[in-house]
Amino acid sequence: MKIFAETERLILRELLPTDAEGMFEMDGDPEVHLYLGNNPVKSIEQSIPEIEFIRKQYIQNGIGRWAVTEKATGNFVGWSGLKLIKESTNNHINYYDLGYRFSKRFWGKGYATEAAAAARDYGFNELNLHEIIGIADIDNLGSIHVLEKVGLKRISIFDYHDIKHHWMKIEKPV
Repeated sequence: MKIFAETERLILRELLPTDAEGMFEMDGDPEVHLYLGNNPVKSIEQSIPEIEFIRKQYIQNGIGRWAVTEKATGNFVGWSGLKLIKESTNNHINYYDLGYRFSKRFWGKGYATEAAAAARDYGFNELNLHEIIGIADIDNLGSIHVLEKVGLKRISIFDYHDIKHHWMKIEKPV
């Protein structure tokens, strides 16, 4: 098991097939999917191919979302990290997107900001990226707040699957 980053309270590691139960808890919750198309998964069997898809990204792209676990308990909190986006979004292609998604029982603890900051630092320090992008539904104030706390700035608003989203960006400090 590869660990990509550690914070004071969290371990960010590769997603494993054994994370299916935690992924199902997270992705089966309608509140978690409120700004993600309102299509929560219905069974743990739907979580297994999602993990396989992300694990293929590690091989194909050298990066993908990471499992986030609590150091103190080992509990699966959700995922965070960078993803190489190869299809055109808002007239951009081949960019690195900073994202996160957590089970509702871990909301409000500052974990999203902690994990996002670790992913941002990994992108700049380990991958030597020049910029990192974030995309958030304009109504998802919590996600926008996290992205802003780790330094991303609102650049524009665009239609993403017919819903208004913020295009946000941070550039590597010189």
